[in-house]
Amino acid sequence: MKVLIDKHIPFIKGILESYAEVTYLAEEEFSAARVANADALIIRTTIRCDASLLEGSRVRFIATATIGTDHIDMAYCRNHAIQVVSCPGCNAPAVCDYVEEALRDWCTRGHAVRTLGVVGVGHVGELVAAMAEKKGIEVLVNDAPKGLDLPLEQLATRCDAITFHVPLTRDGEYPTYHMADAQFLRHCRPNTLIINAARGGVVCEQALLESGLPYVVDCWENEPRINPDMVTSESAFLVSYHIAGYSVNGKKKASEMCIDAFLSFFGIETCQNGKKYVPLQVELQNTQYGDSKKGWLRRVSEQLKARPEDFTSLRKQYKLR
Repeated sequence: MKVLIDKHIPFIKGILESYAEVTYLAEEEFSAARVANADALIIRTTIRCDASLLEGSRVRFIATATIGTDHIDMAYCRNHAIQVVSCPGCNAPAVCDYVEEALRDWCTRGHAVRTLGVVGVGHVGELVAAMAEKKGIEVLVNDAPKGLDLPLEQLATRCDAITFHVPLTRDGEYPTYHMADAQFLRHCRPNTLIINAARGGVVCEQALLESGLPYVVDCWENEPRINPDMVTSESAFLVSYHIAGYSVNGKKKASEMCIDAFLSFFGIETCQNGKKYVPLQVELQNTQYGDSKKGWLRRVSEQLKARPEDFTSLRKQYKLR
C-alpha cells in the first residue's frame, strides 16, 4: 500500500511507515503522475483534490489535516468511492485564541466591544462565545442550521464587532459564500470590527474594502494570490496569512485524527505493549515553539503588510505557537 503525505504536516513522519510505503511531498510535487499509484493521500488545504489530480488513480482514501474540505471535489470523490476525512474541531481552541488576541488589541487601542456577534456556533464559535461572555461581553449569535437565526441584519446593527466561524458553502439551504456582502455591511454600525478567521469568501472582500469598516482577516479569497489592496488598506486593522488555527496542540490533534482515520479505514490494528489502541498517540518531540507572547498577532500582521506578495512563504515559515 502506498501513501503520499504533505511534508509540511507536523508530528506524522515515521508513524505510518510500519503499515505502508510512505512518501512525503511538497505541495507542488502532488501531480497526477505521482498520485496515480497511491492508495491514500494525507494533505492540507494547499492541495486541490479533483479530477485533474485523481482521475485514473487508485486512491481510495483522502485525509485532510484541516477542518474544511472546500479544496476537495467531494462530488467526484463520492462518485469514485473515495473516502474523505477531515478534522473538525482540531484547531478550535487556536482560532478562539486568535479572535481573543484580535479583540484584545482592538480594545487596547481605545475601542470598546460591549456586544460581539458570532456567526456560526460550531466547534470554534461556541468557544469564542464562551470566551467573550467570560469577559463580560454580550454575545449575539447567528447559526441558521441550528435554529439560532437572529437575522444577520439585526445582528449587524447591534454589535461592536462581528466574527465569522462558518464553513464555505455555495449552495444548499444555507449558503455562506459572501454572506457578509455589501447589504450586510451597510447595516453595521460605523467602526464595527469585522473578523474573518473562517474561510475566504465568507466575507466579500471588495464590499468590505468599499465599506470602510475596520477588519481582521486571516482567510482570504483566492489564496494564495491574495488582493494586496486588502492587506495595505487603512481599514486593515490586523491581517495574517491563514494561521489562526496554527498551534502545536491543534496540529497534533489533526495529525492524530488523520492517522486514526487511516488505520480504521484500512482495517489496520496497532499494538502497544500487547494492547490495541486507537487513536495512535503522537509525541511532541523537538517542537520549536513560535511567538505566542502578547502582541503576537500584530507582529504577524506587520510581516504580511510589509510583504503581501510573500503570503505562501510566510505561511510556510510560521512556527506553531
